[in-house]
Amino acid sequence: MRLKLYIIVIFLTTFIVSCKSVQNIAHRDHSGNETVNRKNGTEKREFINGIQVTLGTVTTTKQKTSSISSSPSKNSQSNTTSDIPILSGESERAYMLQLKYSPIINVPIDNLNNIVLLEQIDKWWGTRYCIGGSSENCVDCSGFTQIIMRNVYNLSILRTAQEQYNQAQRIEREDLQEGDMVFFGKSIRSISHVGIYLQNNKFVHASTSNGVMVSDLNDKYWNPKYRGGGRVDNN
Repeated sequence: MRLKLYIIVIFLTTFIVSCKSVQNIAHRDHSGNETVNRKNGTEKREFINGIQVTLGTVTTTKQKTSSISSSPSKNSQSNTTSDIPILSGESERAYMLQLKYSPIINVPIDNLNNIVLLEQIDKWWGTRYCIGGSSENCVDCSGFTQIIMRNVYNLSILRTAQEQYNQAQRIEREDLQEGDMVFFGKSIRSISHVGIYLQNNKFVHASTSNGVMVSDLNDKYWNPKYRGGGRVDNN
């Protein structure tokens, strides 16, 4: 009887030990359900929406962006050039005068090559009108043309508008060139106003209303009073 009971105890003990071993083995095998993809020693884990993380970069199905912020290199930056040239000294001054008077005369900048003339216009611009005047305080029309012809063209002309008209060689309107004189009045024997022709039908003069300024030969005030153009040379 005791022997039989002893055999039963041994059998039960053996059975319990074997069940625990099987259970431990089963637990170890479950760890293999965790999937890890390795390729060339680089670990890759899949996340939602097709996003994956690999070696410090974020990759999606649309683009790849470095996780390290980067700024554009100097070579990749576009170099923009300005339409305005880099000038200094007298060249800068000349260019600024061209910029200023190009829209006033309504011609391209490249057409304004007589910088000395532009400097004189700029110097006298706005000087008020007074009869007999020939200074920067006030000047009349013929006094202004006399100064311009002397300072810009090194020419000596007479003092009054009528004397200047008589002194000058007649020039047809379509043949007028920069530096020619333009005359106005009731008739050729009654010249009362004079100016210096520029370009594009524009002329600079000392007007009674606004002082030294630029006007247009086609202006409704000046066109009916126009009496002709004149040119003076050194001969």
